[in-house]
Amino acid sequence: MLTKRIIACLDVRDGRVVKGVQFVDIIDAGDPAELARRHAAGGADEIVLLDITATHEGRGTLLDTVRRTAAALFVPFTVGGGIRSAEDASAVFDAGADKVSINSSAIARPELIGEIGGSFGAQAVIVAIDARRKEGAADPVGEAEVYVSGGRKPTGLRVVDWAREAEQRGAGEILLTSMNTDGMRAGFDCELTARVSEAVQIPVIASGGAGTAEHFADVFGRGRADAALAASIFHFGVTDSRGLKETLRRAGVRVRLPC
Repeated sequence: MLTKRIIACLDVRDGRVVKGVQFVDIIDAGDPAELARRHAAGGADEIVLLDITATHEGRGTLLDTVRRTAAALFVPFTVGGGIRSAEDASAVFDAGADKVSINSSAIARPELIGEIGGSFGAQAVIVAIDARRKEGAADPVGEAEVYVSGGRKPTGLRVVDWAREAEQRGAGEILLTSMNTDGMRAGFDCELTARVSEAVQIPVIASGGAGTAEHFADVFGRGRADAALAASIFHFGVTDSRGLKETLRRAGVRVRLPC
């Protein structure tokens, strides 16, 4: 059985970490470098920083924020937002990232996945998918739709179809965020996560809805996720990765316990 990863997410706007509910109702959560350092020290296996307004504002990633955050870290560090070319990705790697996450830019030009992977390796390319269930459909999970521009625009693409294409084009991982459960702390969308996990061979990171250790155990089991990402439960002191991992270990989930 493979070790499951716990990932702490920093959604950054204007150089500050923020958190919302279902992509709205945004509140300030703190400084990205300080939170990254705290979460890594607390046992997180990886840190993800998402510049959540870069695409909507038509600008590149805030590289100064990336540099400052990377300097505080000793665990793998992923950065997303505003990466539109292999050159943009190179600048983010130079600023200290280990992986990049692409979302809207991959939808606009799917060739970008292979271009970044060809230069830096598939393991360095995560394709992020913001997904919303198709309520009222015969199969709301299977017909779940991909959204872009920070969850503002529907694409007409089905989530499972796009995940398969992303894998075929060279993605190393899928970061799947359920817009329906995001920020609700009522549990991950295990049905949707399982559907995507069954459709691809690459690791799937579940995101959106973490509230308790049981939610993580559920998405690792029923959702078949390889990793799970959370933000607010870490930022606001509900738990840290160290305590979460100990609870998961007692529940039979294989995790890497911090020293």
